[in-house]
Amino acid sequence: MKYVHTNIIARDWRSLAQFYIDVFDCQVAPPERDLHGSWADQLTGINNVRIRGAHLRLPGYTDGPTLEIFQYEPKAEGEHEPAVNRPGYSHLAFEVDSVEAVLEKLLQHGGQKVGELINNQVPGVGTLTAIYTRDPEGNMIEIMHWDR
Repeated sequence: MKYVHTNIIARDWRSLAQFYIDVFDCQVAPPERDLHGSWADQLTGINNVRIRGAHLRLPGYTDGPTLEIFQYEPKAEGEHEPAVNRPGYSHLAFEVDSVEAVLEKLLQHGGQKVGELINNQVPGVGTLTAIYTRDPEGNMIEIMHWDR
């Protein structure tokens, strides 16, 4: 058994994928996807569904797992913004060399801060520098660094 991917449903998959490429050095894992047909309807339970998007290779990996960014037609009705404490999937986390540098890049590319940058000594582990942020579509991202 192995973990394969995490999926984010985007309003604009190309724009959101470009954000993860620009800010977190993800790379497209070809080919782009344009999925439709009776098999896709059966799998999703949505009639006449069309799913477009791409898989992105995550930094530090050459062959899996990926971040799958898809856009659905038809779009779901109603939306809720992800929150740190809402049940369900909460956030993606990226460990980086410099939280401050990646945060600045994230803000320049349309992301937002959620909380404040923290430095916290964890006994027996090291010092955690971290901040919760959002991508341009509101999905939660933790940017973190451990000094051990």
